[in-house]
Amino acid sequence: MRNALDLLLPKLSKVVHNLSHFALKYKDLPTLGFTHYQAAQPITVGRRAAQWIQDLVMDLQDIEYVRAGLMFRGAQGTTGTQASFMEVFQGDTSKIDRLNEILCEKAGFTACYDISTQTYSRKVDLRIANALSSFGATAIRIATDIRHLAHDKVLDEPHESTQIGSSAMSFKQNPMRSERICSLGRKLSNISTNFSHTFSSQWLERTLDDSSIRRIDIPEMFLISDSLLIILDDVTDGLVVFPAMVESQLQQELPFMATENIIMKLVSHNISRQEAHEQIRILSRESVKVVKEGGKNDLIERIKKTEFFQPIWGDIDSMLDAKLFIGRSSEIVERYVGPGGVVEGKLKNYKDYLTSATTAKLVV
Repeated sequence: MRNALDLLLPKLSKVVHNLSHFALKYKDLPTLGFTHYQAAQPITVGRRAAQWIQDLVMDLQDIEYVRAGLMFRGAQGTTGTQASFMEVFQGDTSKIDRLNEILCEKAGFTACYDISTQTYSRKVDLRIANALSSFGATAIRIATDIRHLAHDKVLDEPHESTQIGSSAMSFKQNPMRSERICSLGRKLSNISTNFSHTFSSQWLERTLDDSSIRRIDIPEMFLISDSLLIILDDVTDGLVVFPAMVESQLQQELPFMATENIIMKLVSHNISRQEAHEQIRILSRESVKVVKEGGKNDLIERIKKTEFFQPIWGDIDSMLDAKLFIGRSSEIVERYVGPGGVVEGKLKNYKDYLTSATTAKLVV
């Protein structure tokens, strides 16, 4: 398991590295935010990716932690008392300790667990499974976002020119890689339950009901993790953004986002906030009805034709710049994934790997 973790960690760092470049590239591109999967305050495409990165960095840290904490069982005897070795070495405990030092050196571990029974504690397996299951949940989280954004045609995963999205509907370009990530991730994110049951079902100094299931779960857990990282590497290195669609989606909702600023501007002209709020509410309801019937959001046009808003007619267009609504998104991305940022520090141990690594290319 130690060696398997050593294979996974660099691959995870590559996915973080891919997304960091993506986030920096699009840190300034405003896009519609969503809460409850309803239109919300705009962010930027890069800022959204930074959230994915932070979740992956947490997984990287968790896996590094369990990897660093791995130790060797060593020569402990059938119940962990070292009684048999006391007999072999005629009661010389220093020789038992030296034997374990030699065993650790040969196996490549720094030390033995302080307490073991006939096996090392199956809590060790559970801790590893928890870290990898958490990564599985992150993979689903990211891929689900990509699937939603692909539906809106603002972002897409890479596609081959010969890729078939549907055998029945030839026009389709389904996000098949992200769907596969969600499928595999669902299995991985739940596999820790098996390890939990295996650990908790151990009786006293050991029972053998841990054996068969571990032979299934341990290889499966690592193979799924590896598969997910291969697909994520391909997807995150080839994400495609459609700026025109991003802008179109944002403009459909931006007039609603601007209403608070419009109200505040009216207040600065000594107009009652309550009256301004009511006027906006009425016009917004009318505009929403138009949108739901398939029309264009005409709230701004309605405001420009309503005499109540005449004092600020000349200011309205300048209040619709999308960058006025993204807060510190660009700065947040730069500080987190930019040069000298947090992510750069987290990836420093993988610098040599990242310099030479190539991106996995899938044929779907």
